[in-house]
Amino acid sequence: MKVIRVHNVSKSFGKLRAVSDLSFEVEEGTCFGLLGPNGAGKTTMMKMIYGRSSRDDHDGGTIEVFGYDPARDELAIKYVSGVVPQENNLDDELNVIQNLMIYSKFYGLAGKVAKERIRGLLDFLELSEKIQSPIKELSGGMQRRLVIARALLNNPKLLILDEPTTGLDPQVRHLIWDKLRQLRVQGTTILLTTHYMEEAFQICDTVLIMDKGRKILEDSPQRLLRENIEAYVLEVPVTSGTPAIGETDLPGGVRLDRTEGTMRFYAQNIDQLKSVADTLSGNHYLRQTTLEDVFLKATGRALNEKQ
Repeated sequence: MKVIRVHNVSKSFGKLRAVSDLSFEVEEGTCFGLLGPNGAGKTTMMKMIYGRSSRDDHDGGTIEVFGYDPARDELAIKYVSGVVPQENNLDDELNVIQNLMIYSKFYGLAGKVAKERIRGLLDFLELSEKIQSPIKELSGGMQRRLVIARALLNNPKLLILDEPTTGLDPQVRHLIWDKLRQLRVQGTTILLTTHYMEEAFQICDTVLIMDKGRKILEDSPQRLLRENIEAYVLEVPVTSGTPAIGETDLPGGVRLDRTEGTMRFYAQNIDQLKSVADTLSGNHYLRQTTLEDVFLKATGRALNEKQ
């Protein structure tokens, strides 16, 4: 079953085309990731999916979420969805359970049912000991987990997360990944944006890389890695003593990507890169390529004007 269908969707802000002719579909019970540089249109696309933003009036394409059109059925979509925005928009004047109890009223949950569900969610996200704690006393990671708990109050079929782990330490990030995996196994469909390529590789079934509002690549993380980049890369910091190396100096099958301050040699055969490394002095780093290498190859290494 297709939970989300996006077909030729566009969104403009004046002369700025934030999303341009974008199409994709999200299968039930999967995790779908939107990746892209700042200003790529990820958050704008997310907001159109849950009705916070409208697509263009003319030739803006179509969006369906569980068969609903967000332009007409925003409340119906919100009833079956949970949304985790970029910001931890909790009420600082209230404690943990008060924040969640107030939110439960939006879904018409009876007090006893709400309290049982809240206790279950706090236990699930390892926040049980903080149930009476003021929001101001929670760490950033705890607040992030609380926002996720809030988004799960209505047992959503679709969980939408906008950069859920930005700024969190590795332990909290991995905890959230584990919880998202558990939700996916339980049948929850997950749509997220992230700047962490490892996050996308770890938890997403499908990844869509976009840039300047357009789709660049879409596939499983493993297939994107296998089909769009060589298996290994040798990274060499450029210093005054680094020899000048050009494409003609390299063995066949080795690709050179030169940026200011770094040379990167890519190849399918690790032994070829070892032979290049043997000709160099100083620091160098030989490793397997990652989804981040695919991302940078697809979108470029230069900063967008908005970054």
